[in-house]
Amino acid sequence: MENSITSGNLTNGGAYVVPAQTRIGHIHLQVSDIDKALGFYRDILGFQVVQRFGNQVAFVSAGGYHHHIGLNTWNSLGGPPARKHGAGLYHTAILYATRAELAGALKQLALAQYPITGSADHGVSEAIYLDDPDGNGVELYWDRPREEWPLTASGEIQMYTRALDLNALLAEAPQ
Repeated sequence: MENSITSGNLTNGGAYVVPAQTRIGHIHLQVSDIDKALGFYRDILGFQVVQRFGNQVAFVSAGGYHHHIGLNTWNSLGGPPARKHGAGLYHTAILYATRAELAGALKQLALAQYPITGSADHGVSEAIYLDDPDGNGVELYWDRPREEWPLTASGEIQMYTRALDLNALLAEAPQ
């Protein structure tokens, strides 16, 4: 069975535009140690383990989805941390539904004394940045409602990077 396609009679009358409802469904990360990775994604961030195969792979999710994050050691068991320079994944972004939920995640990080590498108000969203135990970048964020997004005079989105008041955000964490 051939595993390629050819253009054949395909035509494209214009530039293809991905459908508006398209979403990124899950990520799969190479990690050096499943237990160490679960100590972060399960025990600190609160994802639930859906399935695990020994020290080779674990699937975690929020809300019972089949998996949002796959963690595997197939090519990385005992290996070095992720590279910070060169091509590759910059960070995984985990979207929270509300500012209070993001504040709850920040509270978990503070209780675990887990280091964050940065934070920002981007106008359209607020974000906290950190690295998982293998050095993979992680962004925890929430999107402001679209009607609050900053726009240029011509109506284009105008993102920015400004300081995020982490203490004010933490004050919104559920008790």
